Amino acid sequence: MGKPYYKYHVFFCTNQRENGSQCCQDYNALANRAYAKDKVKAAGLAIPGGVRINGAGCLNRCKEGPVVVIYPEGTWYNYVDFEDIDEIVEKHLVQGEVVKRLQLAGE
Repeated sequence: MGKPYYKYHVFFCTNQRENGSQCCQDYNALANRAYAKDKVKAAGLAIPGGVRINGAGCLNRCKEGPVVVIYPEGTWYNYVDFEDIDEIVEKHLVQGEVVKRLQLAGE
């Protein structure tokens, strides 16, 4: 097996539930994904061997607030605002460190 195409592949749940049940889009997940994508581009990481930011359908952790998962490690985070996204980008995607305060329990 060869080297992965991306060092980190980041998935933001951007699901919107039609029935009014809690979902990540209730917390402006699309805007947070776009913000993260812009931060990664500005840092020069949006290249092969770097970081890819993607939207995802339901990641089935709706009750934990807006969620993001980073592969290949499978590290799950929840976030509240752009400052949390800044911390995930800087610490995890740039420095390779898990952001413990944002990491979901059980990880």
